[in-house]
Amino acid sequence: MFNYVYKDKTVFLTGHTGFKGSWMTVWLKSLGARIVGYSLEPQTQPNLFDTVDVSDGITHIIGDIRDYDNLVSVMRSCKPDMVFHMAAQPLVGRSYQDPRATYEVNVMGTVNILNAVRHTDSVRVCVNVTSDKCYDNRGSIYAYRESDPMGGYDPYSASKGCAELVASAFRRSFFNPNRYDDHRVSLVSVRAGNVIGGGDWADDRIVPDCVRALAGGEAVRLRNPKAVRPWQYVLEPLSGYLWLGALLFQNSTAFDYGWNFGPNGAKSVTVRELVESIIGFWGGGGVTIEAGNELTKFHEADCLRLDSTKAGVVLGWHQVYGLEETIRSTIEWYREFYKNKAFDAKGHTLSQIAAYSAKARKAGLAWTSYRERPEWLERR
Repeated sequence: MFNYVYKDKTVFLTGHTGFKGSWMTVWLKSLGARIVGYSLEPQTQPNLFDTVDVSDGITHIIGDIRDYDNLVSVMRSCKPDMVFHMAAQPLVGRSYQDPRATYEVNVMGTVNILNAVRHTDSVRVCVNVTSDKCYDNRGSIYAYRESDPMGGYDPYSASKGCAELVASAFRRSFFNPNRYDDHRVSLVSVRAGNVIGGGDWADDRIVPDCVRALAGGEAVRLRNPKAVRPWQYVLEPLSGYLWLGALLFQNSTAFDYGWNFGPNGAKSVTVRELVESIIGFWGGGGVTIEAGNELTKFHEADCLRLDSTKAGVVLGWHQVYGLEETIRSTIEWYREFYKNKAFDAKGHTLSQIAAYSAKARKAGLAWTSYRERPEWLERR
């Protein structure tokens, strides 16, 4: 699979202590990559990073992407082949509470990463991870495409739209594909849907909120049960990021622009539908609708969908798990964590990566058999 490209490559990964970053690190380690993780300490207790012992076998650096001097020094010293920028302030609710920090991390942090890449001669690929919320969401049922304008009502969404504009400006100004021989860097931005999977304990996020309530024998409290989101399994977008990074490492400027890696439209369901399915897989529980709390006074989009047609047509990337399998895999992880004292979190996480990869291979997805420059790429 990807190990043709990632084996023995040095990958600089920001945000490796976070939920998605921890899954990404585990997968990259299994592919034989040398990983340099750069991030703040894990933000919750418990957290996936410690639970799965992610720091084992990697270069684990506690650092703040807002500290440019330290960031560029570390990046230049480790001489990475590839950079995956996943560090962020990722929560809409927190962005209302601390908008300044949200913009500092998500906008200026991205500026710092991309400028550090400019001054690190070893880097050949940079994958900038933003969010499905980077688009100017007008509350329609329309699924957003990569050509749609950036925007954002709340500070978090706007910060991600800004991060996309930053990446676009750096691509045009410093990493222009037409001048690739001068800089030799391929820069892309990637946007995922609402990611769920085992090991997320963030505050004010629906699956962690459900699991905490169910494990404690309480009803799940919902404040916006009719909201529609593009739910997807955590490995879905990560497979897209890894596939795109591999293609760019082998094919330089062939694909260096923005990409959506989200579920198909049929998997964009309401919060209540998602929660009722979670309760079913957990084996019981209840739901209560909140009349109001601190966050209900702030705006939340009622509908958000992504169109990932381009990734399917151009990259041959498609989602592997349907919603039922996504929820089952997620709740299996949490149920084992809470109910099995002998739970092997690292082994279970690796087995879920293996199961996902096996199903993708059975479906014949391009990334599962990638060994060398595919012939079809030569024709593009």
